[in-house]
Amino acid sequence: MAVSLGMRISGLLVVGAVAVAVTAFSGDGSGRPDSGGGGSSIVTVGPSPTPGHRTAPESPTPRQSPAGAAGEAVRPDLPGPTRDVPKPPSHGRLVSPAWLPPGPASPNADATADPSSVYDLLRDPGRCRAALGVVPAASAAPEWRVLRALATACLAVQGRGGDWGAVAKERAALAGKVNTCKGRAAYAVLGALLDFHRHHPAATVRPKASSGGAPACVYRIAAVDTAEAQPGDTVGIEVRGMYFDPAELLRFGSVSIGGQRLPGPLVARSGSGDELVLSAVVPAPAAYPQSVDVVVRYGTALARLTNAFTVTAPTASLPSPGQSQPAIATPSPSSGTPEGMFPFRPFLAHLPRP
Repeated sequence: MAVSLGMRISGLLVVGAVAVAVTAFSGDGSGRPDSGGGGSSIVTVGPSPTPGHRTAPESPTPRQSPAGAAGEAVRPDLPGPTRDVPKPPSHGRLVSPAWLPPGPASPNADATADPSSVYDLLRDPGRCRAALGVVPAASAAPEWRVLRALATACLAVQGRGGDWGAVAKERAALAGKVNTCKGRAAYAVLGALLDFHRHHPAATVRPKASSGGAPACVYRIAAVDTAEAQPGDTVGIEVRGMYFDPAELLRFGSVSIGGQRLPGPLVARSGSGDELVLSAVVPAPAAYPQSVDVVVRYGTALARLTNAFTVTAPTASLPSPGQSQPAIATPSPSSGTPEGMFPFRPFLAHLPRP
């Protein structure tokens, strides 16, 4: 059969194209795709689009995740919200609840355990059992009961014993009864431990001792009950935020007015929790009138009220004609209690051990 000239030309073109492709892929071995040396690179050319012909979309380009690894493919032909696939939440280690804030550390001049000093011992979660051993087992005082419950919960959350049910009942019974700054801080931490156990009943964790942050107590002189006084007058000094045993303040503390330290022991008019009202006799200043500072000190604990009141010159009280001068009662030298004042009773926080 005769072959037309057009078919012969087409055949020659096909043979030539095959020869070119074979040469490109074989060559002398220097152009291999995995070769690290020089040589001709492979270039592929797609077919030229013809008029009216639509090409298929290119392959999706891998999207880089925030960590730098190739992630979900991005389809430029899809709406934006479908491109980002949310990651499942990461499950890290359990975080223990916040532990006791600093007190600050309580002075303890009599070396007898009291709630304030046991609070300081309990601030180290590794000494919870030692703190529990110091708490009087039979004491019904709220300050002791909250520390007993907290020491028990501290052991329970670490898997070292303890009764969660008894702890929960004790916290409910103490609601509104703890009235010291350290006691309130212990009560709050006790609640956080119970919440942690409620959400993770099978978990155990070592509480982390807190460092820095706001202290549980802010020791200060809140007020003096007068704006003016004369030498010999008795004034009331209200202190708040005591982070130590109030009974120790009366035995070992001191009051200074206008830079003059008053003789002790201190006398309290009233007191409850971490608040106390002290009685103090105003000394004579160097000049009149004089605005004076008041300082209440016990060990390292110091509270100062600047320009607390003004000391004025004493006024002479002369008797009326025909009236004799009344006798002045002199307090006994053995008594440190000013006339008309009653010595303060021992605080519940300082009850003797059974």
